[in-house]
Amino acid sequence: MKNRINYFKAAPEALEKIMELEKYVKKTAIDRKLRELIKIRVSQINGCSYCTNMHTKEAKKLKVTDEQINLLNAWEATNIYSEKEKAALQLAENMTLISEKGVNDELYNRVREHYDEKGYIDLVMIINQINTWNRLSISMGNKADS
Repeated sequence: MKNRINYFKAAPEALEKIMELEKYVKKTAIDRKLRELIKIRVSQINGCSYCTNMHTKEAKKLKVTDEQINLLNAWEATNIYSEKEKAALQLAENMTLISEKGVNDELYNRVREHYDEKGYIDLVMIINQINTWNRLSISMGNKADS
């Protein structure tokens, strides 16, 4: 991968903060497979080929099925995701497209049926984190390796 700028070298303090949040989200109680599915879906929405590729590989290492990965862009129209997963994916989509979709009380309450306060905050942090990585990656010209 060739970056426009080595952002770890050019802005180490900024990347240190991003990495601190990365460490936090990796320690959450949110299922690891679901975390990867969220990262893939958000990366698809944002058009980040680099992150989509990376998190698809990570999901496969965790034994996420090809069906679950391949149908992420149509998750609402399938029965292969649990209601808990669907609530998290809907939150991920709405947060990623927040100016268009927002997070209304109905969605918040649906997510809270499956996640307590800490779980909800952890989902928000995971979604924010992958959106941050997507925006950094796209603006730096990162593309999926062949």
